[in-house]
Amino acid sequence: MHADTVIDPAANDSVSIISERCGSKLQEKAPDKGSGTDGSGKRKKRFGLRILFVAVIAALAAGAVGEFVLFARNVAAMHVPEKVRADAIVVLTGGHARVYEAVRLLEEGKASRLLISGVHPGTTRKQLAAVTSSRKPLEASSVDLDRVALNTAGNAAETAAWVRKNGFSKLVLVTSAYHLPRAEVELSGAMPEVEIIAYPVFSKDLNLDAWYREAATIRLLLREYVKYILARLRITVQGVH
Repeated sequence: MHADTVIDPAANDSVSIISERCGSKLQEKAPDKGSGTDGSGKRKKRFGLRILFVAVIAALAAGAVGEFVLFARNVAAMHVPEKVRADAIVVLTGGHARVYEAVRLLEEGKASRLLISGVHPGTTRKQLAAVTSSRKPLEASSVDLDRVALNTAGNAAETAAWVRKNGFSKLVLVTSAYHLPRAEVELSGAMPEVEIIAYPVFSKDLNLDAWYREAATIRLLLREYVKYILARLRITVQGVH
């Protein structure tokens, strides 16, 4: 009886110790399995986020390309308005063809006054008349020269001041076809109360109908598109403030 009593507790203790040790080992191994599952889940999550990021970037890029193509098509589809009649004409310098068309419209009586915006400080009226093959000198009574503007935003600011000074309400805007969307946005933002008639000028050296075939034309339109978007954003932000 006494021997059994001494042996039995020892035996029970050994079994319980072994069980506790085995249990503790199982418990120690359990988190390893769990951490492996968590790591796999995190990797899958990161992979999914990368896929989502790439998809968003691809969608934005596709949208930008689509918007550019639409812009280029709209430029290529521009046409000279059939009826042109306004209080005044403004032409944004950047080529002889632009000024030539503006002077021709003035001489045909399409408006009573012309502003040539962005004229080089050293250019004279006589030189402008010679370049445009005008039948008469560009008199100060009918033609004003803006020598301050250095870019399209400057053209818009100087034109707006000129229009308000003279009380004009309807204006013909003459510039190159590819430049017209941005110029119209700038002028409309500077004087929203004035009606603007867009008059595109087409260069003989620029084939807009097949713009997608020539790398130089694509680059020109792409640069103009970026400037156009930036001008719209800037004018929108200014309007909000």
